[in-house]
Amino acid sequence: MKNLLFVCHGNICRSPMAEFVMKALVQARGLTNEYHIESAAVSDEETGNPIYPPARRCLTQHGVAFDRSKTARTITRSDYNRFDRIIVMDRSNLRLIRYIIPEDPENKIHMLMSYTGRPRDVADPWYTGDFETTFQDILEGCSAMLDGREL
Repeated sequence: MKNLLFVCHGNICRSPMAEFVMKALVQARGLTNEYHIESAAVSDEETGNPIYPPARRCLTQHGVAFDRSKTARTITRSDYNRFDRIIVMDRSNLRLIRYIIPEDPENKIHMLMSYTGRPRDVADPWYTGDFETTFQDILEGCSAMLDGREL
């Protein structure tokens, strides 16, 4: 079983989108029993809140099923031991995660778009309002990650 944790700032837009996109990709490839996938935040400001409505709409428009009971949670130091890969959405998440998980001796923490060969941030749609571009970046990153099967 491969355990993946997607992380963004608040766990209401990008990381839950990545969680459910990856779950859909894994299911489409018949690999559901090989993966455990969750998402979390580097901030606690949205803890307990549901996926942001425009993110839910974007997932629905693309036919990606999601758990409507999903609520935001903050990553913990113990998550480092629970997950094989911790995938962040941008450099800010990477910087902030170091306050929670100061060391990465097993090289588990990666930026999502680093799997595409074109490493860059996944723009935060909370600020850009562009959920479609974010979705496409997440789809590209998750697909590349799964195609690489280096997990």
